Amino acid sequence: MREIEVVSEKQRVIRLSSETAGSAEEPQFRIAEIFESLQGEGYNTGMPAIFIRLGRCDLACSWCDTDYMRFNYVPLSQVLAMLQGYTARNIIITGGEPVVHPRLGSLLDALKERGYTLCIETNGLHQVPEQIDYIATSPKACYAERYVGGGLTEADEVRIVVDVSGVSADVGGELQPSDSEYSFEVTEKERQFMHFAQAMAQKISAKQYYLSPLEEEGEMNIHQTIRLIGLLNVTEQANKVRLLHKNG
Repeated sequence: MREIEVVSEKQRVIRLSSETAGSAEEPQFRIAEIFESLQGEGYNTGMPAIFIRLGRCDLACSWCDTDYMRFNYVPLSQVLAMLQGYTARNIIITGGEPVVHPRLGSLLDALKERGYTLCIETNGLHQVPEQIDYIATSPKACYAERYVGGGLTEADEVRIVVDVSGVSADVGGELQPSDSEYSFEVTEKERQFMHFAQAMAQKISAKQYYLSPLEEEGEMNIHQTIRLIGLLNVTEQANKVRLLHKNG
């Protein structure tokens, strides 16, 4: 694989060279990185997996720590060749936002033909290809209004980053339970975030729901995250919200 180069949003032409295997007819994929490791978050924490990180995203969360605009165009045959050096049989397709890739289906078909179990990590604004076996979606409170009218309605797990200060819109009505039933004060921004979390729990049917702490001014908002989990779990929803601890 060539050295990674920075590709700007305006560079949409696929550049082929003698260093790139395959023909101009072969599907090309925006590969940020491919590596083998253990899943570090969510229900499948500890699961051996090959991670295929695709470039680009249709959101721009201020706290995102992924350089999704740094990638190479790599042909399908070369992607498949790279996988031969790994032993895991689970593949996690991540990003950026992988579902916005125009030829994702070609990659997924090739992986399924080779017997891999396919997982995807997505923001949940788009429908997920049918080849995917496990869906982990992470709705973003900083784009709350975009989740009102569309996006996923089913997933295996939902992970919501506790971005209280970044909530872009109040998508709910009255909290359930009402504010008067809480034993301590809830700020307006926390109320808006809880509206969003409850709306996502009602909209997206899943077996697992998680809140994930966010680094703010050099510190993780772990105490606030745990407090909000406690408040959300007072509700009568069937599945309890859990703490998502991200490793690596």
